[in-house]
Formats: sequence, structure tokens, C-alpha cells
Amino acid sequence: MLHGEEFWLVRFLFQRGLALLYLLAFLVAAFQFRPLAGEDGLLPLERYVEGVSFRDRPSLFYYYPSDRVIGVAAWTGVALAALTLFAAPYWSVVPDAYATPVSMVLWAAMWALYLSFVNAGQVFYGYGWESMLLETGFLAIFLGAGSAAPPVVVLVLVQWVLFRNMFGAGLIKLRGDECWRDLSCMDHHYETQPIPNPASWFAHHLPDRFHRVETFGNHAVELLIPFLYFAPQPWSSLAGAATIGFMGWLMLTGNFAWLNALTIVLAIATFSDGALEAAFPFPLPIAAPEAAPTPTYLQALSILLAVFVLALSVRPARNMLSRSQTMNTAFDPLHLVNTYGAFGSITRDRYEIVIEGTTDEEITENTEWHEYRFKGKPTDPERRPPQVAPYHLRLDWQLWFAAMSPSPRRHPWFLRLLEKVLEGDDAVRGLLAEDPFADAGETPEHVRAIRYRYRYTTPAERAETGRWWRRERVGTYVSPVSSSEVRLRRRPLR
Repeated sequence: MLHGEEFWLVRFLFQRGLALLYLLAFLVAAFQFRPLAGEDGLLPLERYVEGVSFRDRPSLFYYYPSDRVIGVAAWTGVALAALTLFAAPYWSVVPDAYATPVSMVLWAAMWALYLSFVNAGQVFYGYGWESMLLETGFLAIFLGAGSAAPPVVVLVLVQWVLFRNMFGAGLIKLRGDECWRDLSCMDHHYETQPIPNPASWFAHHLPDRFHRVETFGNHAVELLIPFLYFAPQPWSSLAGAATIGFMGWLMLTGNFAWLNALTIVLAIATFSDGALEAAFPFPLPIAAPEAAPTPTYLQALSILLAVFVLALSVRPARNMLSRSQTMNTAFDPLHLVNTYGAFGSITRDRYEIVIEGTTDEEITENTEWHEYRFKGKPTDPERRPPQVAPYHLRLDWQLWFAAMSPSPRRHPWFLRLLEKVLEGDDAVRGLLAEDPFADAGETPEHVRAIRYRYRYTTPAERAETGRWWRRERVGTYVSPVSSSEVRLRRRPLR
């Protein structure tokens, strides 16, 4: 029989990790939401308001669709997350009668605010880790605070999120690309992932035998280990440790926003306080107080929560076990219980869209074009891939998806991006690493978008040239356009 007193430290570390990720997510919203999905964004907020009902995608911005409200909501979220993160050492001195209710209000406020961003963010917020943060954040409301012990059933529900995350990812791979079954997917993954990081080039060039072993290990960690999350100690903590190690490797070799970090936070719930203390090679800076019993009302709420989650889990579980499994899908407008999974298929070739501009009023063979550079994309072959995760560069991620198509027909925000670039829009400039015309105070007369195939250089090529990438032009994504021309080509985003 498990007792909540065995998990005080587990709750402390779990809530601190989750608060840190909330802080990061709200900072991303504060700096990126308005140019992407605000009043005058690449996908204007009006498009969300007119395109859906509040019941289907509830959001504060449905009734208050303004950039000012967006800014207030984002920075309020930052403040609440910081308060939750840095006030942690003082919870134990707050009387238990107040600590848990105040904690519940803080976590509920962060969840509601972030739900508003996810439901109104359209394609720029259509990632699995958004729903996972919301689902995990909703469960955190019911974990309690202070010296009171956490409800064990809520920690089991956290393990259930972790299980669906990992097992769903494993199933989608087995059912998806053949390379997962012949163990060759990792031959391509490091080169073609959305945003490589500094170690990705080196991981790509590891021996083929290593790639076969790591692909097999991926299947073991995602398909077998998750069943041990619900086992007694020490098996549960060993499964959690294996998951954390696996996620650490993914963080070391790629930029997947906060997906890996959030999975590590979820894996904390597989430990007990004793297992955590034994796992750390040094004394922890926080000691668990003499835990008080879980408040009766919180125990009752946690049981109701478990029944509610169990009922909502039916459709996600059926999807996960279905041959037609879909990944990263929310089955309710509040994102309370979702289905997860990633990289069911692996692209063999990496395509990139390079946007170029010129101040020439007429386009000739002698026109000189200047490249725009993005914060995470490998535009410049000589630039070392950056480390940006767990920060999420949303425009860069969408450009990865857009480059898979030979034209922007299925990505209506792209022509809007070109229009903003032609205008020298300051908000969009803030999403870029370099605007070649900004320092001179100019704006281009024309822009164009070229589609390239990128490949990693070999070790010999890099030693000779210093380049991380080699590229070849494969087509024109958007031919040269002026401001008036791009407005004519762009359909209204309604």
C-alpha cells in the first residue's frame, strides 16, 4: 500500500520542473504569439475567432481578441510561473489550511491562461507538447502543497500521461515507416529532423552499427519499459531512469522544444522519495518535512479526477491501439486527455526554404539577392547548428513543414510572411536571426523564396571547407514578388 508521505520530494521536484516549463512556454508566448497569431499576425487572431466556436476551442482571446490582452495574459503567466517556481522553499512554512488552496489557484490559473494560447494559436500551436503541458498542468492542480502529502492517485495519473506519451510514440513507429522495422531510421533522422543542434552532425556520422543498436533501443524504451512505470519499486524508478536517460540523449542530439524536458519531468512521478535520494550522488538541497496527511477534500477530489480521466481515456486508448492510429491529437477542447506520438515516418531528404530580398526595382540577371537568416534553420552552410531547445522557435518549425511541399499552397501564412518581410515589419524581424536590410534602415523592393536540398558535409568535407552543410537548389518556392504583387497573390486569411 503506497502512502503519500513517500512522495513529498517527488511532488516538490515534479512541480518545480513543471513550473520552469510553464515559465518558458509563457515567455515564448510573450515574444512570439503576437507576430504569429495576434491581431496582425501571420495567421491573424480574427481567423481563429471567425473560424471556430468558443465551445470547440475555448480561449480568453475569443472574447478579447487584442494584442494588449495577449501581452497581459503572457506576462501574467510568466509572473505566476516564476512565483510558483521560486516560492517553493516557502510552502512548508505556510499553514496547510492555506497552502493547498493557494497552490490549486496558481496551477489552475496557469493552465487556463496557457489553454487560451494553445486554442487560439492555430497551426503555430499545433504540437503534441502543447497538449501534454496542458494535460500535465491540469493534474498538477490536484497535487497539493505545503507539508501535506500528495494524493498518490494523482501521481499514478501522471504516470498514465507518461505511458501514453512513450507507448504511443513506440506504436506509431512500428506501424509507420518501414525504416523503424529494419532499424535504419537513425541513418536519416539526425540530418532531417526539424532543427538540428550542435551535436546532430556528430551523431549522424556515428557508425551504422551504432544506429542499428540505438533504433532497437528506441523500441525497447518506448514499447517495453513503459509497462514498468506502474510496477513496485525499484522497478518503477528504474523504468523512469531509463526514460530520463533516453530523453537526455534526444536533448543532446536535437532541438525538440520542451518535449524531452517535459517527459523527464513526467518521469519523476515513477520514483519514490527514497529512490530519488538514492539516485542523487550528492545530498539534495531540500529535505522533506514531516509530512502531514493528505487533506480529506483533496483525497476526494483526486478520486473524482481519476474517474473523470478514466472516462476521457477511452477514446485516446482506442486510438493508440488502433491500426489507423493518429498522433498528437486532443479529444476534448480542454486538452485534458490526449494521444501522443512522434516521427512515425522519417524523411530521407532535408529541404529548406531560403528567403532572399533585393532593393532593385527591376529584376534582371544581374540582380543581387541577400538572404534572410532564421534563428534555428541551417540557412548558411557554414553556420554551426544552434542549440535552442527547450525554447521553441515556432516559425522555424513551421518552415520545416512548409519546405516539404514544392509550393506554399498548403501554407497560407507563408505569403503573409513575405508581405511582412517586404514591409520591414519590426515584429516579424524579431523572429529572424538576421534581416540583411535592417542595419541600413531599408526595406526590399522584391523578395523570393528558393527551395534547397541540404545534406551534412562528410568529415573530410568539413575539415577542408569548415562547412556543416552542402546544398543544391531544387526549385523556386515563390518567384520574385513586390509588395503589391504578393498582396494580389495572397488569399484573405479568413
